[in-house]
Amino acid sequence: MKKMMLFVVAMTVLSMPYGVFAQQDQTTVTTTESAGTISEVNPDTLVIRSETSTTPAHYTYTKKTIYVDERGMPVSMETVKSGLPVTVYYTHEGNRMIADKVVVRKTTTTTTQNPLTQEKQTSTTTTTTETK
Repeated sequence: MKKMMLFVVAMTVLSMPYGVFAQQDQTTVTTTESAGTISEVNPDTLVIRSETSTTPAHYTYTKKTIYVDERGMPVSMETVKSGLPVTVYYTHEGNRMIADKVVVRKTTTTTTQNPLTQEKQTSTTTTTTETK
C-alpha cells in the first residue's frame, strides 16, 4: 500500500507543469570593448586615453579582472603600466565601468582605413533556473 501511494505521489509530481516548481530569471549583461593607452594606474582604477575621446576613461578593476597578453596568455597586474596599449572589456555597473578583462598589447596597431579606436558591444543573456 505504501509503495502504491508513493508511486501515485511521484507520478502526480512528475506530471505537473515545470513552471510550478521552477522560476526562470534572465539577466542580460552587455560587455563593451574599448582600446587605448594607459595613462594612469591607481589602486582601484585604470585611466585609459583613446584616440576617439578627448577625456580619459576611468575603469574600476577588481580581484575578478583578468589580465592577458595578445595571445590570451595570463599576465600579472604588475606588468600593467602607464604607456602600454590595452583593450579593456568592461560592463557598466551604475555609473562605473568595471573592467572584466584587460588585454595588454606590446605594440599599437593602426589600419590605413580607420586609425581611430573603435568601441564594440556584445550582449550575453544568462538564464538561471531557481527550483522552489
